[in-house]
Amino acid sequence: MEILTDNTKQILQDRYLLKDDQGAIVETPKELFWRVAKFVASAENEIDRVTWEARFYNLLSNLNFLPNSPTLMNAGLTNGQLSACFVLPIEDSLEDIFTTLKNAALIHQSGGGTGFNFSKLRPKNDWLTSSKGTSSGPVAFMKIYDAATEYVKQGGKRRGANMGILNIDHPDIEEFINSKSDNQAISNFNISVGITDDFMNAVEKDLNWNLINPRTRNIEKTIKASTLWQNIVQQAWKTGDPGLIYLDTINKYNPLPNSGKIQSTNPCGEVPLLDYESCNLGSINLSKMVIDTSNKTQVDWNTLKDTVTIAVRFLDNVISVNHYLLPEIERITKAHRKIGLGVMGWAELLIKLEIPYAADQAVQLAEKLMKFIKECSYSASCELAKEKGIYPVLESSIHYNDIDLRNATCNSIAPTGTISVIANTSYSIEPLFALAYDRVGILGGKKQTEINSLFVNKMKTLGLWNKEVKKHILKHGNIKGCNEVPNWVKKLFETSLEIPWNYHLLHQKAFQKYTDNAVSKTINLPKNATIEDVSKIYHTAWAYGLKGITIYRYGSKNHQVLQKCNLNTSNGC
Repeated sequence: MEILTDNTKQILQDRYLLKDDQGAIVETPKELFWRVAKFVASAENEIDRVTWEARFYNLLSNLNFLPNSPTLMNAGLTNGQLSACFVLPIEDSLEDIFTTLKNAALIHQSGGGTGFNFSKLRPKNDWLTSSKGTSSGPVAFMKIYDAATEYVKQGGKRRGANMGILNIDHPDIEEFINSKSDNQAISNFNISVGITDDFMNAVEKDLNWNLINPRTRNIEKTIKASTLWQNIVQQAWKTGDPGLIYLDTINKYNPLPNSGKIQSTNPCGEVPLLDYESCNLGSINLSKMVIDTSNKTQVDWNTLKDTVTIAVRFLDNVISVNHYLLPEIERITKAHRKIGLGVMGWAELLIKLEIPYAADQAVQLAEKLMKFIKECSYSASCELAKEKGIYPVLESSIHYNDIDLRNATCNSIAPTGTISVIANTSYSIEPLFALAYDRVGILGGKKQTEINSLFVNKMKTLGLWNKEVKKHILKHGNIKGCNEVPNWVKKLFETSLEIPWNYHLLHQKAFQKYTDNAVSKTINLPKNATIEDVSKIYHTAWAYGLKGITIYRYGSKNHQVLQKCNLNTSNGC
């Protein structure tokens, strides 16, 4: 079993290890990994079960792969709910709105996150036939959902997360765009505008845009598309919200077009889902997928292939052994058997290969690597289909007459928040946030300090690790302006805010090309980034065929999880 860092142990103790009725920990990390491995392997036949238990345990305990948090938390528990991602429908009636709210609360309590598209709701001040009154509108109901989320802790271990989407032609879209402008409101939601190609073309041609009442289908208002666009990018620059979801692009690649039109995603946008669908996620630790040959570090393609193959089986098994909170969720999830295998540790893999993140070589490797992972994922799913059967609705999918698969989707790139900390690697496909930083707000009032071990080791190898360099990165988070460090090392260890936004987007584009779900990626921007920068990013993302886009300008929220080190309290550095 891999040696765990102090930060990993702290997170496991706080959130993942089992506790008795008095709150005392009654499980070790090793026992946690065995608990998860045994339960997920229970989907196998009795002859092979012990073999798969061992393989799953080795996969987890060596930190080569980790599933989404609900699986780590709940596997093996009575009525353990193991999925991370759900989309629930919101229809235009008070009964439906509050039924969905109840279902969302149950999902949050079990550890899952929910996505909603509020566009079917009639606009604010619209006529209510039943009461002869007027409607409160989508934003008002979002606030009710937000308040409920605040009081329902996920599995007793973390707050619920939501995605709220409103389509660009809804009459309340302006209110929605500005709904988080005070940096306090709707704090348990990520919000995104549902964008169409028609709207983007209207922006490019400076055309008028009609806002349409979803109840009557009448035009309520006509506004310049460019005016809406400027409102979106200004608010995103100011607060980080809203992001954009490119609905036409998502549905262009919908593997199940006959099952319905996709209108929403999970909270971080990496899994577009139909109503009541759920998805199980897991991520391969790329920083482990290396081999040293002739004094050179290379990608270990054989180990990566083996890891993908076992991980696909693991995630497919989760669908079989999962406890489903609603019969609708169980029916559609088992019919489609969607999984989302992704990656973490991409930035650290590049560092080990001595390839700068902001380099064409890195982008080319991203495309090559994700193509390899997708091909291996599909091959593994195909073999599972031969062994256990195809997913039930394959005949009505884009895969019919092409390839027999066990799963309608195989890949997603998730943000890998806490599981990256457990695996002691960099987040998802993001560049390093900083070489030294504080992580706050994920363990109540506790704080964790991180200093990148690859950087320290590199400095020690070069004979450059000293008090001055350490003090510099503690103060600045990077080595820009540190004269003791060679330029090639500065380039290799460039941090998120130093990397031009176009390279952030190029990495997302490269991974999206071979990801059948979507890619969750935040384009981190320095504080001095402009509104025009945000506009260019959002437009380029659409032009690249991305399924969604999120930006975050440093310091634009009152609270952020990753912060520069507080030199007065950062003892861990």
